Amino acid sequence: MDFKSSTVYQIYIKSFCDSDGDGIGDLNGIRSKLPYLKSLGVDLIWVTPFFPSPMVDNGYDVADYRGVNPQFGTMEECEAMIAEAEALGMGFMFDMVFNHTSDEHEWFRKALTGDPEYMDYYIFRDGKDGQAPTDWTCSFGGPAWEYVPSLGKWYLHLFDPKQPDLNWENPRVREELKEIIRFWKGKGVRGFRFDVLNLISKPAEFTGGGPGHRYCRDGRHVHEFIREMVTDTGIESLVTVGEMASTNIKDCIRYSAPENHELSMCFNFHHLKVDYKDNNKWTLMAPDYEMLRTLFRDWQEEMASHGGWNAVFWCNHDQPRVVSRFGDEGKYHDRSAKMLGTFVHLLRGTPYIFQGEEIGMTNAHFHSIEEYRDVECLNYYKILLDGGSTKEEALEVLANRARDNGRTPMQWDGTPNAGFTTGTPWIGVTDNYRTINVEAAEADPESILHYYRRLIRLRKEYDVISEGDIRFLDTGIPHVLAYERIFEGRTLTVVCNFGSEREVIDIPELAERMENGSVLISSTGREIPSSGLEPYEGTAYII
Repeated sequence: MDFKSSTVYQIYIKSFCDSDGDGIGDLNGIRSKLPYLKSLGVDLIWVTPFFPSPMVDNGYDVADYRGVNPQFGTMEECEAMIAEAEALGMGFMFDMVFNHTSDEHEWFRKALTGDPEYMDYYIFRDGKDGQAPTDWTCSFGGPAWEYVPSLGKWYLHLFDPKQPDLNWENPRVREELKEIIRFWKGKGVRGFRFDVLNLISKPAEFTGGGPGHRYCRDGRHVHEFIREMVTDTGIESLVTVGEMASTNIKDCIRYSAPENHELSMCFNFHHLKVDYKDNNKWTLMAPDYEMLRTLFRDWQEEMASHGGWNAVFWCNHDQPRVVSRFGDEGKYHDRSAKMLGTFVHLLRGTPYIFQGEEIGMTNAHFHSIEEYRDVECLNYYKILLDGGSTKEEALEVLANRARDNGRTPMQWDGTPNAGFTTGTPWIGVTDNYRTINVEAAEADPESILHYYRRLIRLRKEYDVISEGDIRFLDTGIPHVLAYERIFEGRTLTVVCNFGSEREVIDIPELAERMENGSVLISSTGREIPSSGLEPYEGTAYII
């Protein structure tokens, strides 16, 4: 599969489509919507983990990598889903959580008995003066070490205590994980997404304090481990993407440059921290658009110049909805959603659509902590209260930052529960489902959905989008971002206004291109004069 001209659609299985009325999305729900995904034009379908799990972290705590959680379906239904997608010309990308397992995985259960073979599958250490080996904290809040009294040792968990980290230094662990990849490859899976992959190689010595992932990201053997895994399992011909936590451009070039035989592409998240005050997710501020432009420019241009490849995206199951974050939920809802789609889909890289993004789904707007489900936001709600925030202030932070904002049920129609389930959904449906839904979008030829279909087609039709180089332009206005793509004598110029006011763009070179070129795509469906862009408007010209 040519991943450069492809588009990936992400399904958060719990919230996509429930086929049996238990309030939880499932494999048969996905199967029922394959024709919809085909009509959208996507090539790969990334589905979040559906393996057996206690669901402490919504499936990212895996208890059995070769099974299917009964709440999501059966292995036979999984195999049928893969085959039906293949018949429609699409493939599945499965989500491999290889930095850690659930504490209910048989490997960890054996480790807790004191079996030295399986203790070495994880990272157990002696404490220091009756305390944890280090003062590391985990990503969900609290210490990164958990004490096991029966063993007199501590184990590392960069995430929840029920997600013990695997010891990749142990070759037996690496072989176990390769066998899991071979198993699913044999089932016909055409791609793999690897969760927090750049954290798998831990330091030789455990010292220091603060967030534990800082000491593990892009570790000493990470490239060696990835190359070994990819080469030995024969998945270099498949589409592979690594989620890279707080990584850097240099390493992402190494991860994704073809000559290194590691991954097809990388996720990085720096552009989704431009509204973090003091780089703290739980402290709000308005987006810094100059920083956003600088980050996109640096990552896009540097990766291009050294042969790396980006996964480009706004949304996923760990992020708030982009139209609520960088767009406008009210007067300019549709226009801002189209502008945001224009900006990211015409970048150099493989675009990812998160379920509901193609219809402009918004944040959840929950009003009480009882409506939230995610372990991270529940932990941080308590941390915010302990730090002196009022309940109202803490809820305001969650309303903007909680991962549950991206996990509300997919809005299929205007019937109760948005057509997601006939039962009681596991998490509440966003109130605007009666107007923002697939059925309504299908009926409107000017909808966000139809616009996304056009964006997906364009990537296949124009080599300048899938293959072209990239150069960012300086508009002189921080919230007006512009870039051009260049390939074999053709230039595509993209200009997007992230602001709420009409802006005049005074770049003679850009004005000449826009006036002499033919319009390729516009978020308002019309040609835009070079004198300015309306609020939340985006356009692209090709010459």
